[in-house]
Amino acid sequence: MTALLIIIAAIVILVIGYITYGSWLAKQWGVDPTRETPAKTMEDGVDYVAAPPAVLMGHHFSSIAGAGPINGPIQAAVFGWVPVFLWCVIGGIFFGGIQDFGSLFASVRHGGKSVGEIIKDSMGDKAKKLFIVFALLVLILVVASFVNVVAGTFFTADDAGQFGFVAGPTNNQTTAIISVLFIVLAVIYGLLTNRAGLKTGPATCIGIIGIIAITILGLNVGFAMGRTAWIIFIGAYIAVASLIPVWIMLQPRDYLSSFLLYAMMLIAVFGIIYSAFTGSATFSVPAFTGFTNEKLGPLFPALFITVACGACSGFHSLIATGTSSKQLDNEKNAKPIGYGSMLIESALGVISLIAVGMVFQKYTEGGFGSPSAAFGAGIATMFGPEGSSQYNVVAALLTLAVSVFALTSLDSATRLSRFMFSELFLKEGEASYKDATGIRKILAHPLVGTLLMVLIGCILGGLSLSQIWGLFGAANQLLAGIALMAVAAWLGEVGKNNKMFMFPMVFMLCATLTSLCITIIKKLKMIAGGEAMWGDWFQCIFAAAMAVLAVILVIQGIQTFSKQRAGKSKAA
Repeated sequence: MTALLIIIAAIVILVIGYITYGSWLAKQWGVDPTRETPAKTMEDGVDYVAAPPAVLMGHHFSSIAGAGPINGPIQAAVFGWVPVFLWCVIGGIFFGGIQDFGSLFASVRHGGKSVGEIIKDSMGDKAKKLFIVFALLVLILVVASFVNVVAGTFFTADDAGQFGFVAGPTNNQTTAIISVLFIVLAVIYGLLTNRAGLKTGPATCIGIIGIIAITILGLNVGFAMGRTAWIIFIGAYIAVASLIPVWIMLQPRDYLSSFLLYAMMLIAVFGIIYSAFTGSATFSVPAFTGFTNEKLGPLFPALFITVACGACSGFHSLIATGTSSKQLDNEKNAKPIGYGSMLIESALGVISLIAVGMVFQKYTEGGFGSPSAAFGAGIATMFGPEGSSQYNVVAALLTLAVSVFALTSLDSATRLSRFMFSELFLKEGEASYKDATGIRKILAHPLVGTLLMVLIGCILGGLSLSQIWGLFGAANQLLAGIALMAVAAWLGEVGKNNKMFMFPMVFMLCATLTSLCITIIKKLKMIAGGEAMWGDWFQCIFAAAMAVLAVILVIQGIQTFSKQRAGKSKAA
């Protein structure tokens, strides 16, 4: 019954937050439904394409979710369910929600451009360049982390040396074949809606039937090949997906994927209700275990770094300003898509917390290879004992959903990398690489940024370095602090209320810089003692580079806020 009360409380609080605080934010910032968005004024059929609200909601939610709201809360559960629950709910409403909503709105007002352009408007071109470099470092970690996650959901050690279709497949082989067929289904949906003229409603029905069909097929026939082969396949897919028009792959794939993700959440909620009244599974996470954990360290900053996407994530600001702002058909939809998606993700974070609570003892004893596996097992346990047919079906579907989360984030991250890498080499007034000259024209070409990021990300992901995911958490949350600062600086520049950003911004910057400093000191001690491996050197150098870039940006942000207070802003 504890689990049921937790999820009910979370849903009620998040809904109240959306209705009250979300509406207040829209009013304070001046969201204008009558103002045309870049998706319409700058439509190009490739990146700027107005999408129906439901379709864009599917893309945005699928892209921002990734594996974060599942892995993070599960890993942080060692502190107890109360701190994780509070941070998911409070963080979602007052931290992550305003970052996502604010970033999306600010980008729409900047022609659908990235956070870098928003920073340039209030803090200058130097700050923009520094931010883009910082964001690209984060995106390398995103691609590397999620390549590793997706390959892990497609492959097990038993698949080594295999290649081809498999009858009576494992969960991983099922996930692999369904994910590949999902890509084909998305292309068909895109052609039906954008070239054959089929309306969203009928096309959605066809798409859902297709999802059911390929899922049934995948539960009976899987596909197996080696881990390296899967990484090459994933790299080729995300490279192509990031270059082709959004209506072919990005929009339809993420929209159709969202139904699978919503279904996963509904299955989980049903399982929580079912287990509460039947006793099929018991929630066993302690309320609070202490301010320090042997593995994660002190609650501050570890909790706020580890939960990540379940409460606040800098990656969301890149999605909001990189792809979603170029597809928003009306400013009034910025609230449900930006703010609403974050709160749905917070609810998913709470569901993940409950899931691990059903198998908590086995999880703490190292009984699962990954938090995602613990998530699937926890939900499946609510429906039947391990090994039963209902357990196996639910576990397979949840493994597929986790893979879908990560894969949608991957192709969106790669597209973002392309945008930002090009921006780094373009001068004022140059809209694309075609307007640049000399070496800048080559470096700003979409193929260069795409191939470079895919190559680096896949190599690091293929190495399966455990340090990458730990570093991603701190870098991602630090990016959130900088994104909050960027939007706050812009709002101050145009004379809008930005006070709601100040505490979340300062808190996230303090928590993440503290975490990075702890990491750097720890790795330096290992290096000095001759204990460091290659991965430790990588983590130390990467963490130091991001910390330095962030401190420089924070100093420039402080200077900008000081000028605004002194009445020297454009608005004044």
